[in-house]
Parts: sequence; C-alpha cells; structure tokens
Amino acid sequence: MATDSHHSLGGRELPSRDGCSFRVWAPTVERMQLHVVDPIDRLFTMERDEDGYHSLIIEGLTSGARYFYRLPNGNERPDPASQSQPEGVHGASEIIRTDFEWHDEEWRGIPLPDSIFYELHVGTFTDEGTFEAVIPHLDELRELGVTAIELMPVAQFPGSRNWGYDGAYPYAAQNSYGGADGLRHLVDACHTRGLAVVLDVVYNHLGPEGNYLGEFAPYFTDRYKTPWGVALNFDGPQSDHVRRYFIDNAIVWLDQFHIDALRLDAVHAIVDHTARPFLEELADAVHELSRSNGKSKFTIAESDLNDPRLIRPTEKGGYGLDSQWCDDFHHVLHVLLTGEQRGYYAGYQGVEQLALTLKSGFLFTGQYSTYRQRRYGAKTGDLPGWKFVVCSQNHDQVGNRMTGDRLAAQLSFPALKLTAGITLLSPFLPLLFMGEEYGETAPFRYFTSHSDEPLIEAVRRGRAEEFAAFTWDGEIPDPHAESTFEASRLNRTAAPAPEQKALRATYREMIHLRKTLNPFRDFDLANVEVVTFASERVLMMRRHSQGDEALVVASFSSDPIVFHAAIASSWHRRFDSESPQWLGTGSTLPETLLPGELQTTLAPWHFVVYAKAK
Repeated sequence: MATDSHHSLGGRELPSRDGCSFRVWAPTVERMQLHVVDPIDRLFTMERDEDGYHSLIIEGLTSGARYFYRLPNGNERPDPASQSQPEGVHGASEIIRTDFEWHDEEWRGIPLPDSIFYELHVGTFTDEGTFEAVIPHLDELRELGVTAIELMPVAQFPGSRNWGYDGAYPYAAQNSYGGADGLRHLVDACHTRGLAVVLDVVYNHLGPEGNYLGEFAPYFTDRYKTPWGVALNFDGPQSDHVRRYFIDNAIVWLDQFHIDALRLDAVHAIVDHTARPFLEELADAVHELSRSNGKSKFTIAESDLNDPRLIRPTEKGGYGLDSQWCDDFHHVLHVLLTGEQRGYYAGYQGVEQLALTLKSGFLFTGQYSTYRQRRYGAKTGDLPGWKFVVCSQNHDQVGNRMTGDRLAAQLSFPALKLTAGITLLSPFLPLLFMGEEYGETAPFRYFTSHSDEPLIEAVRRGRAEEFAAFTWDGEIPDPHAESTFEASRLNRTAAPAPEQKALRATYREMIHLRKTLNPFRDFDLANVEVVTFASERVLMMRRHSQGDEALVVASFSSDPIVFHAAIASSWHRRFDSESPQWLGTGSTLPETLLPGELQTTLAPWHFVVYAKAK
C-alpha cells in the first residue's frame, strides 16, 4: 500500500519523510522490487523484515504516481492494498492523497436503532452510474424519511459492470464510479444532510479476475471452500496477518472515508475455528474506533445461519456484531405475497409464521427446515428488535431471480402498500431497495464485465445451475451482455404515474408513523403481541410502549373477506390503505374503534394502523 502521507497495514505504521512509503506482505519472497512506471520508470529494491513485510520510502514521489510490485519470477502485480486502480484490476496502482476537505466536522453518526436503510447500486441508481451522480437525489431520500444509504460493494472490480461482489482490491474505490475522491464527496454530502452511509464489504472471498493476493502471501487456504472458490485463511498458519489486512481495511473505510457502518457480506462463508474468531476481533476494532473518535460506527452481518451468537455482546458469549440481516422475514412475507414456495422458499407459509418472526426476529430457531433438510437456527432470547434488519426486497432477493423481476412487477398496487406497511412498522430495522418506494418495475439483474472468456462462460453456467431449484421458465439474461446491465437502471420519470406518487406517499407516511408513534420506536420484542386469523389470512399486531399503544391490521387475502375480532380498547385510525387519500377504493373500517365485537369487510391486501385513543 502506498500514499503520500502515511498508512497502516499489519499493525505497522510508516511515517512519510517528505516522500512516499510503501509496504507489502510477502513472507516467502526474499527480494521484492518496486517498479515505479510513472512519472519515472525505475526499479527499487525493498527492505524485508522478519515477518515478511517489504518496505521502502521514496522521496519526491507524490500523488498520481503509478507503480507495480515485481515478484522474483518477474511478474508485476498491483499493490494488494492499493487505494486506486485507474486502469482496472490488472493495471498499475496509483498513489493518492488521504487528505480531503471534509464538511462534516459536527457529524457524530446516528444511533443504530434510528436506522432506516436505503440500499442502492451506484452503477444503476443513475444514468451516469457514479458516486457524484447520487448526490442530487439525497434530498429526496431525506424527505422520504430514510436515515442511511447503503452502498453495494464499491471495491475495485473487473470492468465497469458488476454487483461489486467480484472485487479484487478491497482498499480501492471503483474507478468507473469516481474513485476515492468521488466516494468521499458522496459521504460528505450525505453527512451534511444528516444521512449516514453504510458500505457493503466482502471479507469472505475475492473475485476471480485480478486477484493476485495468493502470489504474495498465504491469504487463501485449500482446507475450506466457499460457493465462490477458495476460502480466505482466517485460522491457519500466518492468518494473523490476513486478519490484520481485512481489519485494517475496515478501519480505512470507517476512518479515512468517514463511512458510518459496514455491512459484512455472507459471514457464514468465513470459516474460522479460532478461540477468538475474526468477526469478534473485527467488531472489537470497530467499537474501539468508535470510542476513540466519538463517532458511532457499526457492523451489520449478512448471515445464512440464524445464529444469534453473531449479534450477542462478547461478554455474553457472542461475537459482538451490532445487527444482522434476517432472511426469514423476507421469505415468509414473499410467500404470503406471491404464493411462491420453490427453492429456498420451501417451508415458508402462513400468517402464523410471519407472527412468529415478528415476535422473535428469526422464524427458524431450531426446528426442521424443509429446504435445508435439517434442523436450523437458534432462539434469539432477549435480543432487541434493532439487532435485526428486514426487508421486502434487496439486491439478492430481486437480482437472484432469473429475470430480476421486482415485487412491483408481480404484485397489485394494494399489495405493495401492504408490503410497505408491514416492513416499515415491524419491530426491526427496515431496509428499502432502490426504487421500491415508488414501485420501480425495471428489473435488477445479475451483470458482470469480465475480460476472460472461460470465466464469462463459467458465470453463465453458474447462473443456470443456481436457478435449477426454482424451475423457473424462460431465458436467463446473459450476465456479460451490456443490455442486461442497461435494463437494470432505474426508470425515473419527470411525471410519475398516480399510483407511483401514492405509493411513495405511503412509504413516507409509514416512516413518519414509525418515527413519531412511541410503540413503533420500541424495540423490546416482549412489547409485541400478534394475533393471527389463519383461514382469513389476517394478522393483528399490537405494540405498546410507556402507556402508548398502536394496532396494525393486515390482510394477506387477495379477496375481500368478512372479518370478526374482539376489541378491548378504544382506538383512533391513523392510516388506512383503502382511503382515497392513498388511492384506495374506500374503507368500511370506522375512524374510531370502540370496545366490543368488530365485524367489517377487509378489502384485498388491506392495511390499517390505529393508535390507542387517550
């Protein structure tokens, strides 16, 4: 890694001496050379220490200079900790400055329980596909009510079209998005508007193209496999340095780039049998940074394990991560909305399962899973609701469908309003996927722009195999085709359709209720009561906090139903999806519910919110 100020890697720090410091870990290499290719063309021999770190300071070299490391076999490779790859994953690394004119001096972050995430892919969020192009849309996101944007991975990947999970340089911001300065401008703009920034990082594998780490050091191990190839070496010989490489990477994003939180991709693919796992060490490092600089910094895991140890405090035997994505909520909600039960949706059904999930965070807490053909998960105990992130859509659940079709292309308008309500008023942290707030119908498909033909073909085969369990009909969009990428861009219009405007207004109103009604700000799951009416496909959720109460009525029936329920208190209506205000057809539910027997007709996909009358 090289900068013209200073850097830290492997727990070491080399100060600048009016020049540029370089350092790379290559323990099996006795003689490492640095090849500066611009603005001069010159080879330098580096000094090796006992741990296998090769270092060098060159005076007079400044920002913009480009270089490779030359290995003993003559191969010239980019810096494993490069912060800029202007010519892509195979080109020379570039020295960049780490200073930046920030305007967020007063920013201290937001409490994690206040988070309402908005996930976006930089390349398809705008026509320009850059960090800078996101900035003009921040005010409308703030007006919507979201409190944090969540960026899909931006670490340097091959070509210009990729989801980001094929990154090969964890320290370098994607060149086609605008590089390091473009990312800093976006973060700074978010903070000046009161928005936090979450960055998706991938610490379970590196992409196959441009991945030269294994030529430098034992970053990988053949003792384990991941769905994406060889596993990273987090628990074998010399793994201390591998762990340090990724923990330092996390600190660089959080400290130098002012990122507020990291979303850790697929942590179930990180195999680590040490007594103090990498994830625990990472969480400790992030929390220490937060304490030292007085700014809120968090880690949020994506996990396929339903294992509450990830998010339990270390003093209670957990790993200390702050929150995690909850697939169970998405899966049971998706089945209720669409009726799909193929692939990993097998075993999800009924409003009773949604009720269990709303009460505990996980649905599967040790019972048998039809899809996995084994018992799955563990009980969450007394964990608060903000430990779980839920959604009705995200990049995976849309993009890993064969044609990338969104819910807006599958559901009716009333069902979309219901989806917004049950997600945003759940006792968990909600995440929206870009465009869902107005019913975007453009697909979000899987796309790449690799340069290696065998790899391109392997990706095509892999997608076909992945969809086999779903038995979907139709033709799989070619991941390598530019048209697949172009079709995935958001289709914003200057004059949105009435239903799009009404849906966005519904999202805004749900967020407003979440922020202003005390019961929806309470994350104690003991204060959540859920009653279900299985044959009618109706769910009633009562939430209470400090004497205040809120009642949610949700019908997952596609037909009108006659509904009976006993009402014990007086309630005042705060939202009704069938009200003309939200382009409904008119509601039969009264403005005020009085104690007694309620008999009414619920419209298809009806969603209503009441607050307890005082």
